[in-house]
Amino acid sequence: MKFIEEVVVDEFLPTVRSMLAEDLRDRGFTQREVADALGISQSAVSKYAHGDVARHDRIVADERVRDLVDRVGEGLATGDLSPVGALVEIEVLIRRLEEGDLLAELHEEAMPALADADVEFSVHDPDSGLRERERVLGSVRRGLRTLTNASGFAALIPNVGANVAECLDDARTIDDVAAVPGRLVDVKGRAMVPGEPEFGVSEHVATVLLAAREAGSTARGAVNVRYDPETVAALAESHPTVEFDAELPTREAVADAVAAADLPAGDESATLVLYQTGAVGVEPIVYVLAPTASEAAAVVREIV
Repeated sequence: MKFIEEVVVDEFLPTVRSMLAEDLRDRGFTQREVADALGISQSAVSKYAHGDVARHDRIVADERVRDLVDRVGEGLATGDLSPVGALVEIEVLIRRLEEGDLLAELHEEAMPALADADVEFSVHDPDSGLRERERVLGSVRRGLRTLTNASGFAALIPNVGANVAECLDDARTIDDVAAVPGRLVDVKGRAMVPGEPEFGVSEHVATVLLAAREAGSTARGAVNVRYDPETVAALAESHPTVEFDAELPTREAVADAVAAADLPAGDESATLVLYQTGAVGVEPIVYVLAPTASEAAAVVREIV
C-alpha cells in the first residue's frame, strides 16, 4: 500500500528541490544561500549539484513544474517571494497535480488497483487566504523596490513619511492591508525602509485606500507622496485627479472625491490620484491609487 503523499515525498519533492537548487545556483546564489532559501542542508545542495539525487523524468518534463521552478526561483532571488510564499506556491501545484493529474497518475502506477476505482481525492483549496496574503506582500515588495531604486524618489517623501500599501480583495479593516511598518523616510537623500511589509501597520494610507474602496473604487494598491502643484499636474496628464477636503473626516472627504472623479465607465480599478492641500496640523499629501501596490509605485516612478 502506497499513499499519494509518498509519491510527493519520494518523487516530486526531490525532483523539484533539485531543479530549484540548480535554478538558484544559476542565478548566482552560493551553496549556503541555496540551503537557507530551500530549508535544506549544504550537503543536500551539494548532492543536487553533483547529480547524486535522481530526478523523475516526467516531473522534470512537465511544463507546469518548470514554470513553478522559474517563478519561485525568480521570486526568491529578487526578494518578491518569501520562503513561506514559495512553500505555498509549491503546495498549490502539488494539490492540483494530485487531483486526477500527474501525481495521481504516478500514484496509480504505484498502486494499479486505483486505476479501476472511482475515487477522487479531496485536497486543499488552491485559492487559499494564505496564498492571497503572500501575493499581496509580494506586490508591496515589488512596489518598494521600484521606488527605492528610483533616483530622486526620496524628494517626494512627505514629512510624515511615505508608504506603499495593498489590500486583500475583501478588505474591511487596516488588518487586511499590507504596508511598511513605520513608513518610508528620507535619510540624506535616500528612501529608507524600516522593515519588511506586513499586515495591519498603516493606519493612514490604509484608511484612505479603504475609504476609496467603500466609495466604489476597486483599487487595491496605494502610495502617498509629498504634495506639490507640479506633481499633481504631472499625474493629472495621465490619470483622473481629484482634490479632497482635509478638514473633513478622511472617509467622508475621500468618498466625496471618488464620487466626483471621472473614472472610465466600468473601470473602477483605474488609477486614481487624490490629494489635499493641507489644513491646521495636516500636511498636504498626494495619494496614488492603482490596481496593485506595484502598479501604484510604477505610476509614481514615472514622475520622479
